[in-house]
Parts: sequence; structure tokens; C-alpha cells
Amino acid sequence: MPVQIEKLLGGNGLMIENNFNDHPVRFEVDGNVALVTLNRPDKANAFDGAMWLALEEAAEKIILNDSVRVVLITGAGKSFCGGLDINLAATEGINLGKKTMRDGFDTLRYLSGVFSMYEKLPVPVIAVIKGGCIGLGLELALACDIRLASDSAVFSIPEVAFGLVPDCGGTQRLPRLIGPAMAKELIFTGRRIDSREALRIGLVNHIYPAGDLDNEVAKMAAEMAGQAPAVVQASKRCINKAMNTTLEAGLDFETSAAESVLGEKTKTIIKHNRRS
Repeated sequence: MPVQIEKLLGGNGLMIENNFNDHPVRFEVDGNVALVTLNRPDKANAFDGAMWLALEEAAEKIILNDSVRVVLITGAGKSFCGGLDINLAATEGINLGKKTMRDGFDTLRYLSGVFSMYEKLPVPVIAVIKGGCIGLGLELALACDIRLASDSAVFSIPEVAFGLVPDCGGTQRLPRLIGPAMAKELIFTGRRIDSREALRIGLVNHIYPAGDLDNEVAKMAAEMAGQAPAVVQASKRCINKAMNTTLEAGLDFETSAAESVLGEKTKTIIKHNRRS
């Protein structure tokens, strides 16, 4: 999928920073679009510690690259992400390299915080979902602004079946997106749903035939990248703020953001109104 998306975006100015086959996350920048690819296809892109570290590194690179206007997150091979690599975690734990945590709470906050980095990126983030989007994969997708899926994608948040609370944002972002009752049903049962059900409940924005997914993703990415970046980014800040504040506070935030973007235009409009 990454190569196909690159071709559709035009491939101009392609910068591949870590395109090694054994790297857990591939990071590429093509013009104004960054492509982040979970890259453990033989494990259905299931998470290990190295993948978390690499996702964090990719997010930091995006933050420092002001030419990026849209981010795409996808998975290599046939799946978006199969969740946690349970067998590896059971035998070796989650190896975070040189990072040391005081306790389990700090570890979980770090893991969850990596996903939150993508939610907080200043630019739109689109999850490109094919195959399985399970557990941590779904929680990562929930941290994205937009979710586009193939018609063969399947979704599940099965942590409770393993004696775990969905601890990377599942219990917080899922009810905000699809409502608390449906979120409880999916989390308490851990059942899988297909792409059509995901679309019906508002879990994904659109579904497409597998052969059309890349083209539709490229269209949306190009459309977003073609807008004034300051306006898109201010709008994202406002919408994210709306999810965590009162209407009155949100309206004040919106007004401040709009004024900061308009700048001198706002002053001109005000002066004009005063003269009228």
C-alpha cells in the first residue's frame, strides 16, 4: 500500500527516512504528506516495544517538519494492526530499550501517550485501514482524525477477554466517537464487527472496495494538503478543544483561534465596520 499511495500522490520530493524492511515503523515524506507504516507484516503489525519507540520517533519528526500538512498511518501487508504481540509480551514483556519507568502506571501512561502524540499533531491524521484493526490497532486509529477503511476490514477491541482494560485510549476515545452505549457493547463483549457495521455506528468515515482505497485516500490527503495550513491546523485545535470543554469556553477558544489566523484582515474588517 505505501508504494501505491506514493505513486498516487505524485512521488515528488519523496524522502524516505527509515525504509528498512526490518524497521518496525517506516517513515516517509512525499511533498506535504507524511506516511507512517506499521511494519511487522509477519505478525499482523502487532505491537512490541520497538514499534512504540519508532512511532514516537516518527511523531517527533512530523512535529519538526513544517512542510507536512497531512499524515497517513497504515499497516504493511494484509492488516492495519493486530493489537499487542501477546506471545512476545508474555515471554519478554514490553521492551522499551533505554527508557526506564518507575512503575506500571508510568509505563502505561507512556504507551498511551505515544498514541496521544498523533491526536495532538497540528495537522490532520488519517488512518488507512485494511484487514484487521484489533485492540491497540483500533486504539491507534481512534487517535487519528479520520478513519478510511477497505470493505474487507474488521474491527475489535478484545482486551477484556485477556483480563485487560483497554488502556491506550479505548475507554475514553471510543465513547466520544460512537457514544457510550455502543462503546460499552464493543468493549464488554470484545466482538468483531465488519466495515459496514463500523460505518453505520460512526467508527469509520468511509469504506471503499479494497482496490479503490489508496486512490480515495490520496484524493482526501491532496484535498486537505491543498488548503491553507494555518487555517486547517487552527480548525483542528478548535475541534479537539470542543471535545474537552464547555460550549462557552469552546466558543471563546474558537474566536481567539480565528482572530489569530485572520490577523490584519480582522483589524481591517473591524475598522471598516466602525466607519460604517
